[in-house]
Amino acid sequence: MKTAVGSAKNNVLALMFADFKEITKARLAISVVFSSIAGYFLGAYEIQWVQLLLLAFGGYCMVGASNAYNQVIEKDLDVLMKRTRNRPVPAGRMSANTALAIAVVLTLLGTVALYLLNPKTAMFGAISIFLYTSVYTPLKTITPLAVFVGAIPGAIPFMLGWVAATNEFGIEPGTLFMIQFFWQFPHFWALGWMLDEDYKSGGFKMLPTGKKDAATVLQIIMYTIWMMVISVIPVFGITGRLHLSIAAAVLIFVMGAVMLGFAFKLYRQRDNASARKLMLASVSYITLMQIVYVIDKFLA
Repeated sequence: MKTAVGSAKNNVLALMFADFKEITKARLAISVVFSSIAGYFLGAYEIQWVQLLLLAFGGYCMVGASNAYNQVIEKDLDVLMKRTRNRPVPAGRMSANTALAIAVVLTLLGTVALYLLNPKTAMFGAISIFLYTSVYTPLKTITPLAVFVGAIPGAIPFMLGWVAATNEFGIEPGTLFMIQFFWQFPHFWALGWMLDEDYKSGGFKMLPTGKKDAATVLQIIMYTIWMMVISVIPVFGITGRLHLSIAAAVLIFVMGAVMLGFAFKLYRQRDNASARKLMLASVSYITLMQIVYVIDKFLA
C-alpha cells in the first residue's frame, strides 16, 4: 500500500513538474539563458560564479513568467490550435489563476535576482516582460507588425548578459542586441510559415504579408543579410570592447551564408520542409555564433 501511495505521489509530482516546464516553455527559457550567459562572458572582466548563477536563475524566471502570462492571456485561442491545445491551461490541467500566480512569483523572483546583479539588468528584464505580455501578445491577432515588437524582448537576452557583467549600456551591448534582433525575423517567419494554417486557426497574423508568398521570403532574405552584416561588424574595431578576429568573422559570415542559402531554397521551393530547414539552421546559427564570439574572446 505504501509503495502504491508513494508511486502515485511521484507520478503527481512528475506531472506537475512537466506542466511547470510547459507553462514556462523550459526549452525556450534555457536557450534564452544560454544567450544571456554568452553575453556575460563577453562583457565580464573576470567570471564571478555568483553573478552567473543569479543571471541564469533570474533570466529563467523572467522568460518563464513571460510565457506563463502569455498562456493565461491566450488560453481561449490556444484551444483552437493543434500545437497549443494540450498546454496546461487550455487542456484543463492547470487553472488560469494558478498559471497567473506562477507568473507573478517568477516575475518577483526574477526581478530580485537581476536587481542583485545591478538595477540596469533588472530594468531591461522588466521591459522585456512588459513588451512581451502587454504589447506583443495582444498585437499578434491584430497585425503582422507584432513580430517587430516581439523581436525587441527576444533580442534583449544577449545584451542583458553584458549589462549584468558590467552595469553599463553602450555600443557593445547595443551591437549584441542588434545581432539577435535581426536574427529574430528569419527565425520566426520560418516558424510562422511552417505553422501558418495553425496560427490562422487561432487568429494570429505572423507572416509579414499574411501569405506564404515570394514577398514574405524576400523579407526573410533581407533580414538574414542584415543579420550577417551586423554579426561581423566588431571585426572592424568600431564596437568598443566587443572585438572579433578576422578568422572568427569569416567563420560567422560563412555560417550566416549557409542560413541564407536555406532562405533562398525556401524562395525556390516555398514549402514547409524548406521552412523547417531554415528554422533549424537559424537555431544552429544563433547558438554557434555566440559560442564563436565567446571562444574568440578568450583565445584573442
